[in-house]
Amino acid sequence: MAHLQQSDIRNRLLKAMTSDDFGRMQPHLQIVDLPLKYVLIEPDVSVMHLYFLESGISSTTLKGAAGHVEVGLAGWEGLSGAVPVLLGNDRIPHDTFMQLAGQGLRIRTEALRAAVEESPSMRKLLLSYVQTEFVQARQTAYVNATYTTELRLARWLLMCHDRVDGDELLVKHEFLAVMLGVQRTGVTLALQVLEGAGRIRGRRGRITVTNRELLEQVAGDSYGAAEAEYARLIEGA
Repeated sequence: MAHLQQSDIRNRLLKAMTSDDFGRMQPHLQIVDLPLKYVLIEPDVSVMHLYFLESGISSTTLKGAAGHVEVGLAGWEGLSGAVPVLLGNDRIPHDTFMQLAGQGLRIRTEALRAAVEESPSMRKLLLSYVQTEFVQARQTAYVNATYTTELRLARWLLMCHDRVDGDELLVKHEFLAVMLGVQRTGVTLALQVLEGAGRIRGRRGRITVTNRELLEQVAGDSYGAAEAEYARLIEGA
């Protein structure tokens, strides 16, 4: 798309590329709408396209006998499909779908692979992003195994808040239960605690972050490790 300029891009990975590397990608990027629940990656199906999100949030989940549990979350900092494709494979046994609707820049798998083969700097950047996904997934596993539902919810809300404009998140209680791998009643109680302390405000189908600083205090060290790794590896902070 000849009119697409790097300065107009919101995706932080694309913005972090050198101008030459972005130039390799630019002709292959297609702007696409990504509605709620749109499937980006199907489990055990060859990845045909990757998505640099410009808005919205995607979730990567595992499905077992107890249902779905979220193991990864990405927004305008990410690239859906990065792990299998950049590691030389074509599929992964997890699904990735849009949990909040948005837009993205889609690229064919073969086009991205060709660009990565041509550019060591692009390869380094995108493999660094893969590392941040691993760090986030391991942090999620640790948090889910050791922290209370209230703290896990606070972390999840902060991660979503990082990836949206404004303070409002459109999400239902039953969806939160799936994402956190807990009973809906546990989510409801955790939301009530956070709301009662003035950290959030809940309405049917939406949650508003009213005091991020207090929410970060609740989350404690459950939040921040993956974010710091992204800043270090991608943005040089």
